Amino acid sequence: MYLCSVFITNNMYKPLFNQRKALRFRQFTRKGYALFACLGRVVTIGVLSVATLKSAAATTADDVTVTDGNTASVVVSDDTIDKEAWLDDVEVTGSRAPLALGQAARMVTVLSREEIQAAPVQSINDLLKMAVGVDVRQRGPIGAQTDVGIRGGTSEQITILLNGINICDPQTGHNAFDLPCDISDIVRIEVLEGPAGRVYGTSSLVGAINIVTQGAKSEEREAGQAQVHLKGGSFGYLDAGGGLRLPTLGKGLTMGLSASYTHSDGYSRAKSGALNSDYHGGKAFYQGGYSTNDLQLSWHAGLSIKGFGSNTFYSAKFDEQYEKTTKLYTAIKGETKGWFHFSPSVYWNRSYDRFELIRGLEDKVPFNYHRTDVFGVNLNSWFDWVLGRTAFGAEFRNEDIVSSNLGEVLNEPFSHYKVGLNRSNLSFHLEHNILLRRFTLSAGFIAVKNTWNQMPFKLYPGIDASYRIGTNWKIYASYNSSLRMPSFTELYYSVGGHKADKYLKPEELHAVEGGVKYQSRLLSVKAGVFHHHQRNTIDWVMDTREADPVWHSVNHTKVNTTGVEASATLNTQFSTFNLSYCYLHQDKDLEEHLQSQYSLEYLRHKLTASVDLKLTQQLALTVKYRYQDRMGSYTDTDGQIQPYHPYSVVDARLAWDADTYSIYIAGNNLTCHRYVDYGNVRQPGLWLTVGAKYHIQL
Repeated sequence: MYLCSVFITNNMYKPLFNQRKALRFRQFTRKGYALFACLGRVVTIGVLSVATLKSAAATTADDVTVTDGNTASVVVSDDTIDKEAWLDDVEVTGSRAPLALGQAARMVTVLSREEIQAAPVQSINDLLKMAVGVDVRQRGPIGAQTDVGIRGGTSEQITILLNGINICDPQTGHNAFDLPCDISDIVRIEVLEGPAGRVYGTSSLVGAINIVTQGAKSEEREAGQAQVHLKGGSFGYLDAGGGLRLPTLGKGLTMGLSASYTHSDGYSRAKSGALNSDYHGGKAFYQGGYSTNDLQLSWHAGLSIKGFGSNTFYSAKFDEQYEKTTKLYTAIKGETKGWFHFSPSVYWNRSYDRFELIRGLEDKVPFNYHRTDVFGVNLNSWFDWVLGRTAFGAEFRNEDIVSSNLGEVLNEPFSHYKVGLNRSNLSFHLEHNILLRRFTLSAGFIAVKNTWNQMPFKLYPGIDASYRIGTNWKIYASYNSSLRMPSFTELYYSVGGHKADKYLKPEELHAVEGGVKYQSRLLSVKAGVFHHHQRNTIDWVMDTREADPVWHSVNHTKVNTTGVEASATLNTQFSTFNLSYCYLHQDKDLEEHLQSQYSLEYLRHKLTASVDLKLTQQLALTVKYRYQDRMGSYTDTDGQIQPYHPYSVVDARLAWDADTYSIYIAGNNLTCHRYVDYGNVRQPGLWLTVGAKYHIQL
């Protein structure tokens, strides 16, 4: 079996010839078909076995094979390719059919586990600040509330996934990053920039972010581990938690559990003198997996509960706002192995949201209550054949809300919930991938229908292509399209100076992109240019000519975005240096007297730089720099329109890592620069954190 696997993985054209022979043989006899199917099964299992062995010795292997939480993928060897340049070929979800990063025609940014663990951050949201194409707009620290956009888009226009499962909240994108897992659970973060409709369906208008946790695939973990951590710092900050990952139980069964609690007194006060940026919250996350030679199962269940002072988050007139959210996540995902891969998943997410305009005074201003339930079934299949790799499938997603102010009047109101809305989304997708020695072509489409406003089926196509030149160069180009359904808030939020339009159209985007990538043992460089044409863009706008202006949810006629991204990473034995830059320009149809809340407040310039130094065997220093220049303006507490000003932030982390423990000290915003990402919500100055972690193998 080993010899057969090596023969198959080391020659690309012979297996294609053998498949044709087998197909012809099948036409003559049923026995021939049975034999061919059996051989295909043995070969597939053999490839998986050899992949496991070779990944452990990738520096000397002829082929590189790496797996993720879905499947194994073979990178065909080529004597002219620098093998060590492509050793980071983890599989990424840039297409419906799983492809390794080196094979994929679509460029996907991957934050590795090493980068995540070394970063001077307080929350998962903070990790994305160094991704140059990502706009992280923070209203509150420690993950209180963060809006994440990609390439000039808003937080409503991206898909957030947990182990490939869509966890977007149809109520609002403000709370999309209420994740149940801890930073220590994460293996990597995948950022797919640009429209991703044919990969992730609706809501992925300008991109997607996939959080992959340890144990998403049971084979990834054979040994068990137990760990605890404790952090403390400025503004009464405290974070304590731990996790337990059991060793493999029986045949392929694995389990893991983590939990944490976070508290902060906050860094600002209201005019009354009360703290108005305090935070307290807890997380719990359970995941498991089961694997055999024929089947792979994974599942998770998570809980996130937090409450935080929202000072002037939604209105500059009220500085004692408060919000509490509770989120429950459940999902189970499977995949059959062999020549045909069938990968169904079922998920259910529930969210509770309570907003207090004046904290604790419900008799003065009624609180807003919302409960959303999202149920989904995703059926994805793929198989390899003589012409490449083909994927097809369907997804059904139902979104339901009951609320105190979002939706239509309920027939039977209950508790705080007087109104509500239910809508369903049905989609079908088809994709084909041509995988040659140097050339990859991925093309397909998604057909979408939504029950909201009786939306008919609409087709959104896409095509990606890449070509390797010589030893280290790769060029790529793509065209993709996508759509996004309005959130429940955009359709129905008509209180507190807001007027929503329940007849909003879904927004659509068409994008073209091209670029080049160079990768060697020491240096990785990539650069690209893209153009987005967005129609029926959804935004909240205010007419400043009105005596008492209010925010209206509207469809813009169009927004055109042109951008350039470039990055370079230098790796040496004891250090890593990175420099990245993104430039955006938006051309939009909007009169000067209109003030935008989202889509016109984009980052014109974003520059990031980082240095990771291995000072000694155990001592490491990480320094990160970020410069941002945002377009747009906001209305201050005195009613005056103020422009956003550019700012720079420097973060650093010094850590001592031993076999069973690590200790560190981190500083965020070392220059103590006071800046805003959103309107009047000023961010904290210098924030120091000291932490320790203890872990043992079981």
